[in-house]
Amino acid sequence: MIKRPQRRESPQPGTNRLLGALASLDYEALMADAKIVSLKLHDRLYGQDERIGAVFFPIDSMVSLLAGTNKTQLVETATIGNEGVAGASELIQDQAAMGLQIVQLPGAAVRIDAKAFRELMSRRPLLKGLVERHLYALVRQILLGASCNRIHNMEQRCARWLLMTHDRAAKNTFPLTQEFLSNMLAVRRATVNAAIGGLKKAGLVRFVRGQITVLNRAGLESASCNCYPAIWRAYDYPVITGRL
Repeated sequence: MIKRPQRRESPQPGTNRLLGALASLDYEALMADAKIVSLKLHDRLYGQDERIGAVFFPIDSMVSLLAGTNKTQLVETATIGNEGVAGASELIQDQAAMGLQIVQLPGAAVRIDAKAFRELMSRRPLLKGLVERHLYALVRQILLGASCNRIHNMEQRCARWLLMTHDRAAKNTFPLTQEFLSNMLAVRRATVNAAIGGLKKAGLVRFVRGQITVLNRAGLESASCNCYPAIWRAYDYPVITGRL
């Protein structure tokens, strides 16, 4: 489980674990060119195969990475929250966006223009190394997610997705519709309804008017599969200086 951000009057950039792992000089250089922005639910950061204009380090927000060859049938392949960065992996080799990236959990993020970020990576190898480490963790999340979708039941998969979203949020209640979750998990809405219904019946979550509340964190972890901790282990960045 990653460290969950706490709700504060002003967002703290160091809450993002990748930023928090940077050496002080690298952190200060990055923040000199960056600004904190507010990401709204379903904001579109990049389209699939579009050029990256800026990178985003979520603080208490979450970005969904969706991919597919048919633009009307996209499937969620991974999510990026306060453990990582959206758009930076593509800039290592100056590539276009690997998939459609939209905001699934509204909140704050640190934004920096792509050109400035590329220049920082060229001058600061430790920053580039952390971005490469994040790329590995992101690929691992995609691979384990694909395996999970194949071998685990819908209730386990829902529990894993809710846990990962809960880890990124600064509160126990966050926006989620069953229709959107069915699109993310590439299953029929009735299948998601049954899975959410099972979690509700067990007293683990409450679902009202497009908002879901985690009531029993430990119970939700028990209902999930072992893919959840396996995914997060890859995000154990080496902390160069204690900023968290």
